[in-house]
Amino acid sequence: MKALLAAGILATVPIALQDQAVALENGVARTPPMGWNSWNTFGCNISETLIKQMADAIVNSGLRDLGYQYVVVDDCWMNSTRDSAGNLQANASRFPSGMKALGDYLHGKGLKFGIYQAPLDKTCAQYFNSYPGATGAQGHEAQDARQFAAWGVDYLKYDWCSPSGTIDDQVRTFAKMRDALAATGRPIVYSINSNSVHSKTGPQRNWGDVANMWRTTEDITNKWDTGQTNGYPMGIQNIVNVTVPLASYAKPGAFNDPDMMEVGRGGMTDTEMRSHFALWAMMASPLILGNDVRNMDAATQTILKNQNLVAINQDSLGQQARQISNDGTRRVLAKKLSNGDVAVALFNQGGSTTTISTTASAIGMSGGSFILRDAWTNTLSGTNGTISASVPAHGTVVYRVSGDTTPSPSPTPPQSPTPSPSLTPSPSPTPSPSARPGGCTATYRLVNDWGTGFQGEVTVANAGSSAINGWTVTMTLAGGQTISSLWNGVNTGTSGAITVKNAAYNGAVAGNGSTTFGFTANGSGSAAPTGVTCTSP
Repeated sequence: MKALLAAGILATVPIALQDQAVALENGVARTPPMGWNSWNTFGCNISETLIKQMADAIVNSGLRDLGYQYVVVDDCWMNSTRDSAGNLQANASRFPSGMKALGDYLHGKGLKFGIYQAPLDKTCAQYFNSYPGATGAQGHEAQDARQFAAWGVDYLKYDWCSPSGTIDDQVRTFAKMRDALAATGRPIVYSINSNSVHSKTGPQRNWGDVANMWRTTEDITNKWDTGQTNGYPMGIQNIVNVTVPLASYAKPGAFNDPDMMEVGRGGMTDTEMRSHFALWAMMASPLILGNDVRNMDAATQTILKNQNLVAINQDSLGQQARQISNDGTRRVLAKKLSNGDVAVALFNQGGSTTTISTTASAIGMSGGSFILRDAWTNTLSGTNGTISASVPAHGTVVYRVSGDTTPSPSPTPPQSPTPSPSLTPSPSPTPSPSARPGGCTATYRLVNDWGTGFQGEVTVANAGSSAINGWTVTMTLAGGQTISSLWNGVNTGTSGAITVKNAAYNGAVAGNGSTTFGFTANGSGSAAPTGVTCTSP
């Protein structure tokens, strides 16, 4: 296998797959998805009642308003047999109202609906004989994709749970469902796992031509280090070792997935839990919770609600932190951000407190004066270039480094009742008083059109060298078009003439900089909004 990969035989990607790579960015998951999955805590013990309770807790705890949107129902939701027409059916005793009704409930809460399926004949629970039947998607890809779209599914977890097949077989098989989802016209985040029971093909190639997110390792467990290189089960340190070298694969719409998080599930110290979350944020990883969100202690909530780290994770550049240095104990990672800042993680892999240091030049920044914002304490400090901290065993200190004497403001949560993780830009530094006055322009583009609905995006650009501290966009939608959701802005009206103002967390738009808001709407996107204009204070 390795020899064939080295020869480029199995790594060859069909042109059709390459052509689909850009399409995966349109409509879904341009920033790493955030949400919750049922498997880590509940396994097969799931029900309609449980999922609704989790959804309510996500909303009531404030997690939804920080971007945790996707509620993913993992394995064991389906009936053990398909109906006479070959359609998937919900397990009637567990989900008596059916899956569409559950999706409607989640959407009514401002959340999104995720579901599980497998590409071969059996799901993972069925493969291990812990759940009856053989209802995998093999031979039913298009049928299942249409069914998911009809149920209002927004996210599909697709899990290869078999030792069979080469990596080339996996690419072709995963691509069938990718194409089937695209054919439905509904934006659905596509999450794949090629590693269950199989040789670990996740890190062997960049899967961004096939999926929005792909597992890099075997399944996670709530331990710091299980001693595994890439075998079941994986600890946090083990997963980081596999995923850090894959930084070049990540980009908007395509992300390495080191598995669902274990924060709040025990098994680790508070310091290790903080490192877990911080490293996932730095690696541009999907932030998918795996804990019981109905019962979170204060320490867990503090970690999951860290707005500085969420903003780093959700930065619109979509870059994964690259490794600056690693001596086996002291590890430094740096993640470039959209406004020119750089996030730096000082990670102590050792068993005792140590000082970890790097420099602004080492992380790609120039200049002689910098501001450091500590992501955990939110405190500010100045430096002429040295970035250093005393870090406890298994701890991670994260700084957001601004290349000016005015740091980027601390993020505040979205005000919209239906936030989206997409395109949340980092606030930009305040300009000098002598700068040329700013002024904004607005440009619309169609992102995706599926006939009965579409996604649009408006870029607000600052034409001056002085920052603008607010903006208002006005535009008129074509007849029949009605906005169903909008992110990175606050809208007045949903049809006809509408007004969109900057959301509180957008902050200033730097001189000659820009920010973006997006929306989905009902109706055809063939007619663009007219009269798109921007004004600023």
